[in-house]
Amino acid sequence: MGLSKTQRKYRIRRRIRKVSFGTAERPRLSIFRSNSEIYAQVVDDNEGVTIVAASSRDKGIAAEKGNKTEIANLVGKAIAEKAKSAGIEKVAFDRGGNLYHGRVKSLAEGAREAGLKF
Repeated sequence: MGLSKTQRKYRIRRRIRKVSFGTAERPRLSIFRSNSEIYAQVVDDNEGVTIVAASSRDKGIAAEKGNKTEIANLVGKAIAEKAKSAGIEKVAFDRGGNLYHGRVKSLAEGAREAGLKF
């Protein structure tokens, strides 16, 4: 039998994490997408710490009106601004097993517009 949708997603997530590893010089931009919200965090895997984080539940973003794709773009801009204020210019992108389109793509484009490089 084939894999279920969630099993396939976790298999892809493990495969991505083998390649995408966050260091102090180039931390990992990790994305988690639920049905209603989207979360992003910049992680240093060597130390095991989250450097900065942003989500669609943050006060400034949750007050905004728009569809989920537009909100994801705002989250991307917010995480890029926080990362730049923490001294981070380049990150390794971890899409978290999701396909690179829709909200994940919108978040990545928002982060690139705000000046984050990956």
